[in-house]
Amino acid sequence: MPKFAANLTMMYPELPFLDRFEAAAKDGFKAVEYLFPYAFEAKELAARLKNNGLQQVLFNLPPGGVDAKSIDEAWNNGTRGIACIAGREAEFAAGTDLALRYAEVLECPRLHMMAGLVSDGKNKADVRGTYVNNARTASQLVAKQGINLLLEPINTRDIPDFFLNRQDEAHALIAEIATNSNISNVKVQMDLYHCQIVEGDVAMKIRQYLTTGNVGHFQIAGVPERHEPDIGELNYPYLFDLIDSLGYDGWIGCEYKPKLGGQPNGTSSGLGWLKPYLG
Repeated sequence: MPKFAANLTMMYPELPFLDRFEAAAKDGFKAVEYLFPYAFEAKELAARLKNNGLQQVLFNLPPGGVDAKSIDEAWNNGTRGIACIAGREAEFAAGTDLALRYAEVLECPRLHMMAGLVSDGKNKADVRGTYVNNARTASQLVAKQGINLLLEPINTRDIPDFFLNRQDEAHALIAEIATNSNISNVKVQMDLYHCQIVEGDVAMKIRQYLTTGNVGHFQIAGVPERHEPDIGELNYPYLFDLIDSLGYDGWIGCEYKPKLGGQPNGTSSGLGWLKPYLG
């Protein structure tokens, strides 16, 4: 049976962030993920996890910056990762180190490395080497704590100029990152919302790539509005059954914006889709 993790960045926007842990647990979630933990003390987040019987299954490396203030500024200024940006390798390494300190306290086994934007007249080929080198560096650092580094293809409608957009690109990059090395902890974060928008044929993509062993995490949302998975054009019960049949026993992150989010009890009222999977 699928295991779902609440994405606390997007879900429960009607509540202060730290109160979202309790809300998710009360709704039956056993795990959480979110974009960034850096605005809060790691020990405070760990206490929220423990007090609510939750696992931390994923968060992102900093999108840019090296501390809470500069990370927040980077995100608000539109930075969406710096892995593919030459000249910021030291900043990237410092951000990875910070993420690892949080991951240790939160006992988090996965970290997502946002690729960054291709801009200023460059193309993907121009920045690929920087991205691969940074991924190799990060993968070796996180491996020391038994952590998987995740690469996520993201659609260019939501994030124009993002470096990584397709599943085949991500799997080719994994092979390149591992070339002439013992790196085996780089996996794909397969977000079915992004996959549907860019590529479609989602069920066949799942069949093609899940069996490689290189899919480390799934995420879901309805298409096209990014609401609950029972709103939109994808047949998620069918996809969940398919994922189950292929032997996936990891987490599926619910990275969606509740249709009634912001209203009192808005997130919880939209969880009818989850009830068949609560055991």
